[in-house]
Amino acid sequence: MKLIIASNNAHKLIEIKAILGDHFEEILSMREAGIDHETIEDGSTFMENARKKAREIMEISGCCALADDSGLCVDALDGAPGIYSARFCGRHGDDPANNRLLLEKLSGCEDRGAHYTCAMALALPDGSMLEAEGYLYGKIAHEEAGSNGFGYDPLFYLPDHGCTAAQISPEEKNRISHRAEALHKLVEKWEQR
Repeated sequence: MKLIIASNNAHKLIEIKAILGDHFEEILSMREAGIDHETIEDGSTFMENARKKAREIMEISGCCALADDSGLCVDALDGAPGIYSARFCGRHGDDPANNRLLLEKLSGCEDRGAHYTCAMALALPDGSMLEAEGYLYGKIAHEEAGSNGFGYDPLFYLPDHGCTAAQISPEEKNRISHRAEALHKLVEKWEQR
């Protein structure tokens, strides 16, 4: 069975393929599948956006389609940047600017609690949908550290590891991440169906 991942984000693809590789004969990015489509993420929750992306790519391809919507939720910012994580600074995917803005907004703030959320949706050609969510809890550091990972990882401090998410190995991140948790829950649902 073929799976199309509703993303062209290379970091996400590596993580997803590492976890789901044994469950599908072939796993392709949208680019690898020849799909040029951009879903308008106008949902009010991570799960609404994930469902919409998965459904649209499944309808275009006729194959199983997996989509996620994930982001950073900061306690002191009432859950922001949340569903706007990738475009927090006003431009999509500008990680350095997003990180600078986050540090600016938390300047002088004592409460640094935060978590990553990942909503995962798997749309099947029969019209059914499998869904799962995962979380990774930590704090926002006062400065960036590490070169692994992407997005807010250089600022996302993991108390249990004593470092940021950008300072752990990709293998460890795949083991503990919000995306990994959501994927493992999805695999359980896949195997039970």
